[in-house]
Amino acid sequence: MPAQNFDVVIIGGGPGGYVAAIRAAQLGLSTAVVERENLGGICLNWGCIPTKALLKSAEINSLLHHLGDFGFTATNSSFDLDKIVKRSRAVSNRLTTGIKFLMKKNKVTVFDGEAKLAGRAGSQPKLTVSKDGVVTAELVAKNIIIATGARARTLPGMVPDGDKIWSYREAMVPKSMPKSLLVVGSGAIGIEFASFYRQLGAEVTVVEVVERILPAEDAEIAAIAHKDFVKQGMKIITSASVKSLTKNADGVAVVVEQGGKAETHQVERVILAMGIVGNVENLGLEGTKILVEKTHIVVDSMLRTGEPNIYAIGDVAGPPWLAHKASHEGVMAAELCAGHTGLHAMDPLKIPGCTYATPQVASVGLTEARAKAAGREIKVGRFSLMGNGKAVVLGETDGLIKTIFDAKTGELLGAHMVGPEVTEMIQGFVIALNLEATEADLMHTVFPHPTVSESMHESVLDAYGRVIHM
Repeated sequence: MPAQNFDVVIIGGGPGGYVAAIRAAQLGLSTAVVERENLGGICLNWGCIPTKALLKSAEINSLLHHLGDFGFTATNSSFDLDKIVKRSRAVSNRLTTGIKFLMKKNKVTVFDGEAKLAGRAGSQPKLTVSKDGVVTAELVAKNIIIATGARARTLPGMVPDGDKIWSYREAMVPKSMPKSLLVVGSGAIGIEFASFYRQLGAEVTVVEVVERILPAEDAEIAAIAHKDFVKQGMKIITSASVKSLTKNADGVAVVVEQGGKAETHQVERVILAMGIVGNVENLGLEGTKILVEKTHIVVDSMLRTGEPNIYAIGDVAGPPWLAHKASHEGVMAAELCAGHTGLHAMDPLKIPGCTYATPQVASVGLTEARAKAAGREIKVGRFSLMGNGKAVVLGETDGLIKTIFDAKTGELLGAHMVGPEVTEMIQGFVIALNLEATEADLMHTVFPHPTVSESMHESVLDAYGRVIHM
């Protein structure tokens, strides 16, 4: 079959790939996307978006149990799990349909199938597209962007069966509400599912192999979140490992070892949330100069692989494994393909991380421990939401805003939050970091009242002994 020629071909239509395609098309490049499953990738179909829809429903259910605090009375309130799941899927479908529209609007050609590198046609990389094992197209491109994403990590003896042992996919579309479940892993994904099921009434146990939950977060923030989760009735076991999963008539018997002692937990369901591995298989990387380390493609600061004119972005190119990081890299890669110069390498420390549990957790920049380990002399500000008027109004005062500054220059080094709507507020500190703001800049910024965001200002003031409401 005759090969089709493009300026850019993107392998994968997730939040990195489809954004790269749109930006490349905006720049006047003939662009194609090869997607084997669904446009929008894991994020829109089975990750970021549908999980937030589930968490919103869980938040409402939790609020119904505290109506008395706000002067309301409601009896016989209940939830319909099928409708909760259907709403989540509808939200996802609406957005993925929107991606299809954007591809058409920007004149991006979409190929349905699996892409595989197939050498070069002259100096330009070539690939094939296959569907059900049959080659359906051959493409030649001036540039290729690999954006194949990642999938859930499995370990020997801990593999989802789609029935009693779940990955994130099964956990998002439960056919019935389990009375009890155990979550293996306490990163953002594990904690979000634990929060969802706990707020809907399930008995939830979380097992984490390291000494604390949310290990990527500042230790002080993670400790506050831990305390709040336990207050809600969640059982958390840290410094522990799951030794075995044994399915039985009642669910799953989980053997957990902590401090040299093993204990068996009988639960109806298990959710595995032990991290991710990059989708690097069957891409034709063998025989190329593209390096793979720990299941992720090695790239330089400009997203270049070892092969000329082939880039890699998003989860497949390594941490942080976040959709917004992938999208930003998609724009950057497209601009590189268009010949733009003077682009800045992405700084991972300036990429915010968010966990949408109740309470929410958000952060950017250095933690206190990392700042000290780097030899920085620092000033740390803290402000409890107990002193914030809007948080009192919301009835959500179990939270903290923490800021870290360079003691010599006043430069903002990091910000860490736990509490209501902090995933919306963190962007203020992200902008400050990117603008290299100092404590003086933030102190002179006027925050609206009454808002939870005022606590951001108070935290800055506290770092310099000027806090007002605490």
